[in-house]
Amino acid sequence: MDDYEFRKHLQTKDNLLKLKDEQVKTLENSLRLKNEQITTLENSLKIKDEKADTLEKTIKLKEEEISKLKSSALDPNVVKAKDEKLKKLEKEIEILNGELAKADEDLESLELENEKLRNAKSNSTDISIADFTNVQINKSEILEKMREILQKAISSVTIVVPSIEDLQELYLYEIKASTALKIACSINPGVEDHSELLDEFESFDNISIRNYERQDRYALIRDGEELFIAIIGNSENNHLTFYTKDSKHIRLLSALITESWIQSRKV
Repeated sequence: MDDYEFRKHLQTKDNLLKLKDEQVKTLENSLRLKNEQITTLENSLKIKDEKADTLEKTIKLKEEEISKLKSSALDPNVVKAKDEKLKKLEKEIEILNGELAKADEDLESLELENEKLRNAKSNSTDISIADFTNVQINKSEILEKMREILQKAISSVTIVVPSIEDLQELYLYEIKASTALKIACSINPGVEDHSELLDEFESFDNISIRNYERQDRYALIRDGEELFIAIIGNSENNHLTFYTKDSKHIRLLSALITESWIQSRKV
């Protein structure tokens, strides 16, 4: 197998592993949202149950009041007044019974929705392959993840970014001076900002920086313990990302980072 086929083979494996990682992330988010929906529905069910209980108690009190009125021996004038009150109470009971029936319907609907969500949650784990062709992960999210990993740097880190300007977002000055940093990124010495940044980073004893012109990825490997890669897609926020702490993943995919360093040129 020549070098091109080997890199192509690595790239294929890399894509499959990235898809799995993003799939797990999507499933976890989906399960979290479904859990929140289920909790909300369960709270609604509890409220509806309490309302139904209150309505039933109110109806019972009204019926007892009617029973007392019917059993009272009263003079005609009082009877007339009581009859009017009786009709009013019967009307109130009719309204309450209607509300109770509606509450029962709402409970049934909520229970059905709850059951659907639980089934959806159960079935969501059956998805085997997710399509991340159009996944939307923006540049700021990627740089934030890289900063998070860099905070734990101890001995050595290799970093790949599309442009030297991106390094400003990684706060490299916060990393311990004893940590060796190898950086591959696009550098145009003819651009004043690039030239100034290059001088700044080269002033650090622990930073080695090279020109990597392909501008096709963000990548980072920390102390051989954490690996992060984001491949730039066709649209602005279309980045296929992969993060792992699994030693076998790192051993296989680290080539995608080290090759960027090897293929880059000294400035």
